[in-house]
Amino acid sequence: MDMLMFQLDRRNSVPLYNQLYQEIKEAIAAGKIPVGTKLPSKRKLADFLAISQTTVELAYSQLVAEGFIEARERKGFFALPVEELAYLDVPHEEPAAPGERFEYRYDFNPAKIDTRSFPFSTWRKVAKEVMDEMNHHLLLSGHPQGDEALRQEISRYLFQSRGVVCDVDQIIIGSGTEQLMPLLIRLLDKGVLFGFENPGYALTHSIFEHYDRKAVPIAVEEDGISVHSLEVRGVDIAYVTPSHQFPTGTVMGATKRAQLLNWAASKPERYIIEDDYDSEFRYTSRPIPALQSMDRSGRVIYLSTFSKSLMPSLRIAYMVLPKRLLRSYQQTFLHYSSSVPRMDQQLVADFMKQGHFSRHLNRMRKLYKKKLEQLTAALRPFAPTVKVSGEQAGMHIVLTVQTVFSEEQLVERAKAAKIRVFGIGSYDVEQKTVVPPQIVLGFGGLTAEDIEKGIPELMRSWDIPIKKAGHQ
Repeated sequence: MDMLMFQLDRRNSVPLYNQLYQEIKEAIAAGKIPVGTKLPSKRKLADFLAISQTTVELAYSQLVAEGFIEARERKGFFALPVEELAYLDVPHEEPAAPGERFEYRYDFNPAKIDTRSFPFSTWRKVAKEVMDEMNHHLLLSGHPQGDEALRQEISRYLFQSRGVVCDVDQIIIGSGTEQLMPLLIRLLDKGVLFGFENPGYALTHSIFEHYDRKAVPIAVEEDGISVHSLEVRGVDIAYVTPSHQFPTGTVMGATKRAQLLNWAASKPERYIIEDDYDSEFRYTSRPIPALQSMDRSGRVIYLSTFSKSLMPSLRIAYMVLPKRLLRSYQQTFLHYSSSVPRMDQQLVADFMKQGHFSRHLNRMRKLYKKKLEQLTAALRPFAPTVKVSGEQAGMHIVLTVQTVFSEEQLVERAKAAKIRVFGIGSYDVEQKTVVPPQIVLGFGGLTAEDIEKGIPELMRSWDIPIKKAGHQ
């Protein structure tokens, strides 16, 4: 392809890179840019459109992240195959590890967050405003789906940050994913078959089992859950974490998203449960829109929580039901009360409305990005023996280790050095042996000093010497 002719409007409030990204994406989805086509170089396209190379680079980076194009070393950027589907026209908790009494010096638990950077003074100020006698109505039971003030703020936030389109009455507030999931399971026909990612959330597996629902593990491929396996195994409801799969760190590309939505739309009883557990934290490009934002047939049930963005102890999660399920929900749970205290709901609503939530997220995103950069820098001297993946988003990465030791041995050797890590096999219900072994490293709760000192000690516990530094 010699060049791309697009009309970019400098007077538009939408940034130029975003306009360019949208134009190229729509051209690929419509087949105007055929599969395998080489896109113009960043320099040539920038000169042709009279824009900066940075603008083109930002647009290309987002297209790569979403799976519309791929970068081939020393060759350039090429269009990838994408199913022709209206879904592509996007409109403008990790599982807790088993508790054990053991004192670790360095804890790479992926469920931890940075508690030192929480804005306590601001939180205290907003809480004081809520705890006022003018708010005496908060002492009474509120709306069974959660207070409208909080649902309004969540609806606004989801549209602006994730592209999720929903009415306030589609949102249900609950005290954690583990409280909302059973409600959802009871809402669906008892005879349906659930399919969950494997490896994946341990909590999800146990919920299906506890509520006597049939569920099967579905393999996670390089670009997300296997849609072919969903079809072959006769799954009706697919549980996925598309924005940053836990624990592999895989980001579901555009083609796989389209395939998954096609799968769900092909039969009336099919749904997708999208768990968007840490979508706020993306580091290589702007956030990828939620799967729900691409849904045109009401098949995606959206779940998220404030556990990563604010604190796990807050115990507030939310679910966005498709309208086709909403009436059934309201009839089934007519006499239920919200499981979240109204004072807490009002506190979070005010925290969001006053702009504190968005500012907090911006600060934490920068902080976690810095920690990720420190972590990958600390691991770089041990390449290629240790390979890093899943670093595009979230608060954990995955290490693939070329070693004579098994995954279990690596975890035990780290424990002997008082370092806590998790093998990816611990999230696999089929307990398949992964060769070479893969280790999940969370970095949210670590300090810069923890990373600087902990990584070399972890490598020593695995007999990976520092002398490998510089090997590529």
